[in-house]
Amino acid sequence: MQVHPGEPARNAETMLRWMKEYRDSADLLVFPEMCIPGYLLGDMWERPAFLRECEYWATRIVEETKSGPAVVFGTVVTDWNVKGEDGRARKFNAWIAASKGAAMEHPTLHRPYGIKTLLPNYREFEDVRHFCDTRKLSLELQKPWSDFVEPLNWNLTGENFRVGIVLCEDAWEDDYAQKPMEVLAGKNPDFTLNLSSSPFTRGKNDKRHRVFGAKARLLGAPLFYVNCTGIQNNAKTLYTFDGRSSVYDCDGVVLNEMPPYAEEVLIVDVPVGKAGRASAQMKFPPPFSIGEVHHAIRYGAEKFLQSINCRKVVVGISGGIDSAVAAAVYREFLKPEELLLVNMPSRFNSETTKNLARTLAQNLGCLYLELPIEESLSVSQKQFQNLQASSLDGKVKTNLSLEGVVFENVQARDRGARLLAAIAAAFGGVFSCNTNKAEMTIGYGTLYGDIAGFLAVLGDLWKEDVYALGRHLNTDVYEREVIPEGIFTVVPSAELSSNQSVDEGKGDPLHYPYHDRLFFAFVQRWNRATPEDLLEWYLEGSLANNLRLPESVDTNLLFPTAQHFIADLERWWNLYNGIAVAKRVQAPPILAVSSRAFGFDHREFLGRPSYTQRYLELKEKALDDGK
Repeated sequence: MQVHPGEPARNAETMLRWMKEYRDSADLLVFPEMCIPGYLLGDMWERPAFLRECEYWATRIVEETKSGPAVVFGTVVTDWNVKGEDGRARKFNAWIAASKGAAMEHPTLHRPYGIKTLLPNYREFEDVRHFCDTRKLSLELQKPWSDFVEPLNWNLTGENFRVGIVLCEDAWEDDYAQKPMEVLAGKNPDFTLNLSSSPFTRGKNDKRHRVFGAKARLLGAPLFYVNCTGIQNNAKTLYTFDGRSSVYDCDGVVLNEMPPYAEEVLIVDVPVGKAGRASAQMKFPPPFSIGEVHHAIRYGAEKFLQSINCRKVVVGISGGIDSAVAAAVYREFLKPEELLLVNMPSRFNSETTKNLARTLAQNLGCLYLELPIEESLSVSQKQFQNLQASSLDGKVKTNLSLEGVVFENVQARDRGARLLAAIAAAFGGVFSCNTNKAEMTIGYGTLYGDIAGFLAVLGDLWKEDVYALGRHLNTDVYEREVIPEGIFTVVPSAELSSNQSVDEGKGDPLHYPYHDRLFFAFVQRWNRATPEDLLEWYLEGSLANNLRLPESVDTNLLFPTAQHFIADLERWWNLYNGIAVAKRVQAPPILAVSSRAFGFDHREFLGRPSYTQRYLELKEKALDDGK
């Protein structure tokens, strides 16, 4: 089911429509977690009117079972008579099971709903902020929390079944002290339903099958995993929900899996108990493929545009890989007249990249515009000639000039804040942010210039991922060369000065096959690496192994001495923890595809970089040995 966050009426109407459609062909309809309100809603949970609206539609769903199939669905339940820890009415992430016009009473809670036990409080999740769980409730009621994990005794199709019902995180119990699935397994359910609101990350589906297959074996009975699709966000990070609801037999074998990002109903007839064994396991693609990442990005970008009621996009194209891939993704679902590619060359842009930009636009068959910025740059430079700022009493003076990096930034801002913003407004649309995750990590982009736009569609892809996605678009999506080969082979460059001439092989100060993996260690590694870890690995010779560097990367060539390695490490660490934070805070929303996307998924503070004492000791020793 596609869940629309913050739209209870829209979601409930979808449910009611399906209940009516399958009134005579299904005994039980199962919907996802939080399918009435949506899940990632920020502090919308603090609005009593919203909670009452959710209650209204939950009641409508229950009433509809008078003439329709039994249902199980997830929603927010509010106990108006009790205050939560935030001083507001207590709320639960809950499930409701209903048939014959009434909600089933939980056998041990003695309430017309069941409650989630494990509230995720990591990455994009902050359930503890808003909801009460069975662990807290057990203290209040002076009963073990495990008493509240109990199968329903439910008469379905004239037979009595013991139906286990759990919500999303309750199955991801391995890192918790409390184990709801282990408790449930000891109470012998005939089958179990897991209602989920689980966002996509690369490799997630493979992990789901491993986790839920193991839980089905633990239960010794069929397990139904019911997930939502759609997009949800917490303002800074946008998540796609891939659905892929699945059915597992008692041996953990996948009997059925619904297609990703599709809103539909799957009717299954699964014998309960040991009779529900499969004869063979379904075959799935490898745990990670660029194809699944592409699917998430394309789906997320299209759905986000729909959510903001926009159909027109402007992409500033430079002749480089990032803007080319962004343009090719948007062209998949936008009509030719809805996509406008703009090349904005200065005197530093080569004929090579300008021709690549034109060829890309021609291959995509969309609108194209070339708008040089040299004239506007000249105006800015003239304004700054002999420019002096002074206090009104003339005692304090300073000269201002456009030189070096300052002039490079002026070019980027002229393209972004001035031209692209104006073109998008005139076009009646929005403009894309084309920055990638490597650039976002160290702030290699100009605020209000490169780091501007309505959505950073590639902001959670490392540079090497962007190249892989570009190849995939050519070979598997368009099945022709829409992104010219020259874009893959030209040196990555901002082309903002003569020192970045692509025709002379000059470009970005990053060796992406190495720096992608270094920045991954900063941001995304499970035990996130600091300079202390990295310098230690370098000195003991395990850097390549710990960073999982490609064989093509020779760190001895990159860093002839420890001094070179340390200078490079500190340069990027200082930026990652320094000015790049301020840039990320002001960056557009990022479309998440990884296990740690910038934004709400990578919470940080505005501070300054620091180094541990251990690092300083290692550095001193390494530099002394180098002498």
